[in-house]
Amino acid sequence: MTPDRWTLALDQGAITRPDGRVLALNARAEADLSALGDVHAVTGFYPDHRRLAARGFATGTEPEGPYGAALVQIVKSKPATLAAIAEALAHLEPGGLLMIDGQKAEGIESVLKTLRAELPVDDVMSKSHGKLAWLTRPDAIPDTVAGWLPEAGETEQGYVTLPGMFSSEGPDEGSELLVALVPQLKGRVADLGAGWGYIAGEILAEQDGIETFDLIEADHASIRAAEANIADDRARFHWADATAFDPEAPYDAIMSNPPFHTGHAADPGLGRAFIAAAARMLKPSGRFFMVANRHLPYEAALKAAFGTGRMLADLNGYKLYEAAKPKRARA
Repeated sequence: MTPDRWTLALDQGAITRPDGRVLALNARAEADLSALGDVHAVTGFYPDHRRLAARGFATGTEPEGPYGAALVQIVKSKPATLAAIAEALAHLEPGGLLMIDGQKAEGIESVLKTLRAELPVDDVMSKSHGKLAWLTRPDAIPDTVAGWLPEAGETEQGYVTLPGMFSSEGPDEGSELLVALVPQLKGRVADLGAGWGYIAGEILAEQDGIETFDLIEADHASIRAAEANIADDRARFHWADATAFDPEAPYDAIMSNPPFHTGHAADPGLGRAFIAAAARMLKPSGRFFMVANRHLPYEAALKAAFGTGRMLADLNGYKLYEAAKPKRARA
């Protein structure tokens, strides 16, 4: 296994091993952070958070500075990456070391171009189709850089979101299609990959027969936004991995507009994992409603997990499915 770029930079003496606590922001589960010393691994993505904690790292969802050094691992959203850089600088002691790491396919070149326009970059290491850049935290952070910190926005429907969240400017057409065509529901309902709460908020506002509605979302900022967006006592909010979530009781209905990207690459395996999870969590009489981009090949996975199914709509590049008789339903 190739060492991470920061490990190579430390081993080669390109950067000096940090003293004191080190912030690892957007920390990923597989990252070898041990070379950095006393690490505080901060991530809002639940599967990474859980894995890092299991590996023995101190974990959190927010920085708790000050820190002597920081590592930012970039994400696919450039605004979210720039926000993480600004946040890391705000929690770094003046003179502290800031490292920014990412793959070319994730957009590291564009991030570094923007960063260099505002701050002097000490050096860059290129390795394994990616780059590690580092710089010294100045005494004063430029106003432009401080402006990278996100400000909450509001969709046309009145939902609060933050840049970098999925569909932060408003609901995507797939979610709107699901909300428009889902039938009247009763009992216990869940949304796998609930985001900032659009689907749950709209359905709860329209349907009185639902007893409880569980919103299950892996992104911490999104589930917190959903809590702010939905003031319905039937809603319950879970920061969790939807593919591994264990409900207290089976559901009567589950809906989902599942994610289908890992980084910049399409990964239909995520949707297939959501389908299998839904079949596991439903009552034998339960129903699953899923919307997905038309080109994604989910039909075989739905057939494998459910005894019956039908397409409710094929519109504007999206397909809406209803599946029933889950083959792995909980008793």
